[in-house]
Parts: sequence; C-alpha cells; structure tokens
Amino acid sequence: MRVSVVGAGYVGLVTAVAFAEVGNEVYVVEKNIDKLKKIENGKSPFFEPGLDDALYNLVKEQRLLFHRDLNETIHNAEIIFIAVGTPPLPSGEADLSNLIRVSTQVGKLMRDYKVIVVKSTAPVGTCDLVRKIIKENQKSPCDFDVVSNPEFLREGTALEDARNPSRIILGCSSKKAVDIIKELYEPFNAPVIITDSRSSEMIKYASNAFLATKISFINEIANICEKVGADVDQVARGMGLDRRIGPDFLRAGIGYGGSCFPKDTKALIQIAGHVAHDFKLLRAVVEVNNLQWKKVIEKLKMTVGKLKDKTIAVWGLSFKPNTDDIREAPSIEIINTIINSGGVVKAYDPVINKQVGDNFKDVIFCNSHYEAASGADAVILITEWDVFRKIDLKLLYSIMRKPVFIDGRNIYQPREMISAGFTYLCIGRLANLESGPNMENIYDINRGML
Repeated sequence: MRVSVVGAGYVGLVTAVAFAEVGNEVYVVEKNIDKLKKIENGKSPFFEPGLDDALYNLVKEQRLLFHRDLNETIHNAEIIFIAVGTPPLPSGEADLSNLIRVSTQVGKLMRDYKVIVVKSTAPVGTCDLVRKIIKENQKSPCDFDVVSNPEFLREGTALEDARNPSRIILGCSSKKAVDIIKELYEPFNAPVIITDSRSSEMIKYASNAFLATKISFINEIANICEKVGADVDQVARGMGLDRRIGPDFLRAGIGYGGSCFPKDTKALIQIAGHVAHDFKLLRAVVEVNNLQWKKVIEKLKMTVGKLKDKTIAVWGLSFKPNTDDIREAPSIEIINTIINSGGVVKAYDPVINKQVGDNFKDVIFCNSHYEAASGADAVILITEWDVFRKIDLKLLYSIMRKPVFIDGRNIYQPREMISAGFTYLCIGRLANLESGPNMENIYDINRGML
C-alpha cells in the first residue's frame, strides 16, 4: 500500500519504518530540513535502540522516501498518517497548531479519496475537527474519511512495539476506511479494536493516565513504607502477583517523566475540566509525581548536610533508559536544586554528554560514571541504564570523598551496599528504616476506644 507519514518525530519515524519493513511504499514528510537531511542519510534524529540500523537499510534499498512537503506525496498516497507533535500549552492543553496546519494543507491538496489517520495524541473530538478543517479547505468536494489510530510506543522499545503492537485501535464509522487500515495492519498480527473516534481518542489518554496512576500509587506506598518499616519491593511483588493488578509499573522510584505521561495526564485533566468534571484522582497523581523527586533532595541533605560547595555525582540524565529524551526528566529539577544551592554537579549518561537546550548548562560532563563519582560527596542514581547495574563497589568507595549513595531507582541490594561501607539510601526499602509507629501506643489508643 502507498502511505504518507507527515512528521518525522518519534511516532512518525518509527511508524514509517515499521510500515516500510512489511513491504509498503512509504513517504515521510518532514519540514525541518536539518532533521530531513539526517534521516535521508540513514540516521535517526533521536536515540532509539535498533532504529538507525533499520533506517539505514530502508534508505539504502529505497523502501523509505522523504519529502519536505505534502504536495509532493499526497497524490501518490492512499493513506495519510498525521503524526505531528502536539506539545502542551502552559494551560496543560495540547497545542494543535501543527495538526491544524497539516489538515488545512490536506484539504487544499486533495483531489481524490484518501484515508486520513490521526496518529498524533490529541484531545477527544480532534478527528471531528480534522474532518471539519479538511472539508472547509477543499477546492472542490472530494470524499475522504478520518480515522483515529492512537500510538502506544514506549521510548526505548518503540521499534519493537511498532513491529509487535499489543493492540490496534481504529476509531471510525466508515467501513470502507476501516477495511483499508485493517489491511495495512494485517502483517502485524495484532488484535484490532474498532470503535468510534472519540472513544479511540479517550483510550490513549485513559491508558497513559492509568499507568501514571500506578506509578504515583506505588511511590506513595514507598513513602509510607519508609515510615512504618516495610519494604516496597516486597509489597509490590505481593501486589503484582494478583492478576487483577499485575506487576507492571509497580516500581518505586523518583517519578515518571518523558513526552507522554506528564503531557497526557495534564491534558486529560483539562479535557475533563472543559466538560465541568474535576478529575480529582488524576490531579493527585500529578501532584504526587511533582513532589517525588524532592525525596532525593531530602535524602541528600540528610546525609551530606548543606549542599553549598558539595560535589554531587549524577548517574543518568534521560527520563528512562535507552532514550535521550529529557522532557520532564527528574534529573532536571534535581540538578537545578543542587546547583542553585551552591553545589557542583558531575554527570554521566551513556547518550547525553552535553547541554541540551537550557538544561544542564552548569553541569560537568564526564566520560564514565566512575569519573563522575571521583571526589564526590554523594552519588545519585537517577536513570537505571544497564551500565550502572554492575559496579565495582570497592573502586567506587575508594574514589569518592564521602561514600554516600542515593539509589533513585532501587536497582542495588541494600545489604550489599551497606556491607561495602556506603551510606545507602533508596526509595521505600528497608535500608531507609525509621523507627516506625509505636505499636504499643496504637494498641493503647484502640483499647481505650473499646
């Protein structure tokens, strides 16, 4: 099939590669010249495992073609995927300006029937808006259909997710359009759910909001565990074995980040607000996440005292492993707090080794995690890259000024770290034990109520 994908960002490029790999004729439309040139040379503009190799092979074999303007491809394509960015506005709502621009262009250029697929994450009702914009901008009446097809790609495993999707959601009332898109997805052998466009759009937001809720929930449990003397890893394991709950996203840590969860939770709160519904649960999820990184600063100050003139090693800058995405990453707030308090930050990340935008401008970038830790008063592990999972504890202990280690992702064993001589703090596990509640007092209080 002949497919145009508008937008060579994270979703668009990965989607285009997956469709091209199964034999479709795929055109990628990207207006950013620098990004386009890089992709044409078989290089991804962002880090994603396996993507460079796949991209290089497809470009070499001319199975993936690139254009600056939709005008060059629209008449060849049967299906047009809109995969442009919808970044958050200051209000938390999604910025639809890119999507509106593409929809307007599609309407002006269209001459025959097309299936327009909205892949961008956008508020409920966006497909109706796209349909309206296209119709208003047509030079002469021309039949078309709009399909909502939300993406569920995880950064770090996005290419694998595109090749082996867990489900395919199609929101459309047109049997003709649904049949065309089902044929496109047939090689992927995934369950297909057909629904109306508004339900499809809500599925995307609801999925991410629920996963974010699980993360904030287990982080709150971790915070309580520290105070009552329980171990959140054991609690999560016991919870996760319940098939109704499951183990995924029950890893306590310093909160979620990235391009999806922060944006989508805030957008869903706004969507609810527009229909006079106060989404109290999701507001609490966001609030918990916004506070969770501060637990690291509290532990840091508790162990090293005032941060002025202290050298702190930061291991990991991206919001999760196997990506170079720092959007809403906890590292930003943690580093800024240390630097604003007069501390010095030495950092190592396997893929981020320089200032990104306005972030990390006062950070000393190192060539290894050991170099970052050399002479440090504390190490903070922020991102659980594989390189950090197996470390030489004797070497690390010998090169640090003070053996303080704050494990923001709970990847080390407390007993092992403490035995090696470290002051070790983690999130909600037994290494952090406070005295816990006085059970005798609680017993006396309850006995008095009888």
